[in-house]
Amino acid sequence: MIIKSATFVVSNTKVSALPLPELPEYAFIGRSNVGKSSLINMLVNVQGLAKTSQRPGKTQLINHFLINEKWYIVDLPGYGYAKVSKSSREKWEKFIRNYLTKRENLQCVFVLIDSRLEPQKIDLEFCSWLGECQIPFALVYTKADKQSAPKTDQNVAKFNKTLLGWFEEVPPFFVTSAEKGQGRDKLLQFVQEVNEDFVKPEVDPQFYSASNTE
Repeated sequence: MIIKSATFVVSNTKVSALPLPELPEYAFIGRSNVGKSSLINMLVNVQGLAKTSQRPGKTQLINHFLINEKWYIVDLPGYGYAKVSKSSREKWEKFIRNYLTKRENLQCVFVLIDSRLEPQKIDLEFCSWLGECQIPFALVYTKADKQSAPKTDQNVAKFNKTLLGWFEEVPPFFVTSAEKGQGRDKLLQFVQEVNEDFVKPEVDPQFYSASNTE
């Protein structure tokens, strides 16, 4: 897939105020500081499209980016950042789960996993929740350039093996490096193949009335 355009569309916390679900979209989520913004920028080849920060937990909204005028990337707030207040964390978790369970055109959730780490409980639990809700997801292992390839392969294998405690098979997974562009072509090829089977969902236009009036 060749990326010809990537533009910011909207940020908010209300599903009813999101763009009409007429195009396929893909959500990116992971623990804070997993390299989500850098990965998105690498995929679309536009530096600064998704805002990177040295301060974990900066992304606090649902951010929509329109790619090639044909599909959306959705940048979701990271989870598991301890310095966020309990009330703020609960509020974020509520609208994230609301989005993930109610968005009709959501084709896949890309769960970002730091390839440098042993399997983390919070990542495993989030994947398990997606499975329970029957939300399609794929794993994206980030920062593969920060260590040796054998170490990355070892950690990926451990995480995938642990997932088999909840799932009959391992979901699709990609090993990536935002700095070196590793995994970009395979990830975009996956998106292209899913897009080819996209069927525009039937929706209640009144539910999205907010997006038509704002």
